[in-house]
Amino acid sequence: MKIPELPNIDSGLFRAPTREQLIPAVPSDHAPRILLLYGSLRERSFSRLAAEEAARLLTAMGAETRIFNPRGLPLADAEDASHPKVQELRELAQWAEGMVWCSPERHGAMTGIMKTQIDWIPLSLGAVRPTQGKTLAVMQVCGGSQSFNVVNQLRVLGRWMRMVTIPNQSSVPKAYMEFDDNDRMKPSPYYDRIVDVMEELVKFTLLVRDRSGYLTDRYSERKESAEELSKRVNQRSI
Repeated sequence: MKIPELPNIDSGLFRAPTREQLIPAVPSDHAPRILLLYGSLRERSFSRLAAEEAARLLTAMGAETRIFNPRGLPLADAEDASHPKVQELRELAQWAEGMVWCSPERHGAMTGIMKTQIDWIPLSLGAVRPTQGKTLAVMQVCGGSQSFNVVNQLRVLGRWMRMVTIPNQSSVPKAYMEFDDNDRMKPSPYYDRIVDVMEELVKFTLLVRDRSGYLTDRYSERKESAEELSKRVNQRSI
């Protein structure tokens, strides 16, 4: 059946959003689950140190955090998806309700290590979309002056992965000057910005996690699923 004013719409699949549908029947009460990815294999990796600092803040804010170590992760498609590091990453992506991506800037872009991690996270695993509707915070560290090339690229990837990327972000210039001899970040406006970003990430994760299924439910996908079901049940022979 079609809606007269909207002849291209299938009324059986059309949904008008309502406030009531945004209220979860049983809100989650566990700690927000946040996965952190960083983009360098250097022994003293500033993207790793920034991610570790972010994880400490998230833990203090009541989140459960896990940091993925990309060492040993093969290039995308260089190995089968059954590779242990690939399986570890994909399991963490499914576990997480939100993520932090932090990469150095190299040649004006994110590193290959960072991109490889994202490339190994598929848009779907069977019927499960491991990133859709989950929150994302983006960060970068710079060897020189402040830049936003990497965080801008990470935002594009987050959108492609159907994630809810929070408005705030962090870019740390001359990162080698921002950490002390104990690999802890020094007090500074850059540190304060990371606090702001993590606070915002936790808030958005709490806001979105019980509603992600509804927020990412789409007319076009309901229509496609209905058409596939119709073809399957109406086929003349099985």
